[in-house]
Amino acid sequence: MSSDPVVEMHGVDVVRGQTHLLRGVDWTVEADQRWVVLGPNGAGKTTLLQLAAAHLHPTRGTVTLLGETLGAVDVFELRPRIGLTSAALAQRIETGERTGDVVLSAGYAVVGRWRERYDVHDLTRAAMLMQQWGVAPMAHRPFGTLSEGERKRAQIARALMPDPELLLLDEPGAGLDLGGREDLVSRLSDLAGYAYAPAQVLVTHHVEEIPPGYTHALLLRAGQAVAAGPVEEVLTQQALSETFGLALRVQRADGRWTARRAA
Repeated sequence: MSSDPVVEMHGVDVVRGQTHLLRGVDWTVEADQRWVVLGPNGAGKTTLLQLAAAHLHPTRGTVTLLGETLGAVDVFELRPRIGLTSAALAQRIETGERTGDVVLSAGYAVVGRWRERYDVHDLTRAAMLMQQWGVAPMAHRPFGTLSEGERKRAQIARALMPDPELLLLDEPGAGLDLGGREDLVSRLSDLAGYAYAPAQVLVTHHVEEIPPGYTHALLLRAGQAVAAGPVEEVLTQQALSETFGLALRVQRADGRWTARRAA
């Protein structure tokens, strides 16, 4: 594996009209790191992830992904090296598509089966990933019949199908009940600890959704970085309070974080 950073952003601005979605962002992700990106609505988290997924170019600054600089690389060759889960991707999946085909078809970077041919290696990898993410029993069920938690886990299995070098998770805990969230956090924690897993970036609004084993944190507010670095140094009461514009009390126990309004 290359020793180069997986993600490098320098002086990145993203501007739409008169609005700065991101402003002056510097950020580096190494191959062995697991990052959480936190911030309120409108902070620029999804925009940041779109840059990291090679789905968006910066207005100013440079973005280098897996050693390739956006603007000087064919993004259609780069994107298969990056696994992505998001609500926007989920909306592209036909509700009648078989769940097993949703996972398997990621090998061709398409959504759902058409005329592609898959070999034994592809079929075996898809089955292994579906077993790992607890959706193997749903392989023949239409994607639209799955629970929200099952859909999220099937999407992650799909994102891992091409054996990506970078895994991007855009609010994977959104819409989950308590049981679904805890199951997902446990599985993501297991993945974080796997030596051969890709670098990981998880976007969330909630510190409670940070899996144990995640090593670094980036805090965003109004398109700007408030703090970035090792998770223990960044997730302080002062930094989180500044990020969310509210006095917070932050605690950590058994590798899990909680935050509530300070009395």
